[in-house]
Amino acid sequence: MSVNYGSKRIVVGAHYGLRDWLSQRITAALMVLFTFVVLAQVLFTRGPIGYETWAGIFAAQWMKVLTFSIIIALVWHVWVGMRDIWMDYIKPVWLRLSLQVFTLVWLVGCAGWAIQVLWRL
Repeated sequence: MSVNYGSKRIVVGAHYGLRDWLSQRITAALMVLFTFVVLAQVLFTRGPIGYETWAGIFAAQWMKVLTFSIIIALVWHVWVGMRDIWMDYIKPVWLRLSLQVFTLVWLVGCAGWAIQVLWRL
């Protein structure tokens, strides 16, 4: 027996499932690995840890590129999570869209600021 739901059936976000789940896990794993890299550099640094030490850790080109990649991964991780929260719990379309736009603007601004700080070192 087949059931015809007709045009009233609404499926919102059904195609995001596996891709979002996978992107959350991959970006989280990348951020954990980055944390271990930074932690190892801090632990193997001798002397007091001040601005010069932190600037020295992030001064190498490979570390700047790695940090840049992690900033992008962090922004993507947050975007997927917040978008899913807005889609699941905010029902009025105008409010959901407004919150999504605000989230995007906020994340782009934070990423721009973080990259500016990183490349200024």
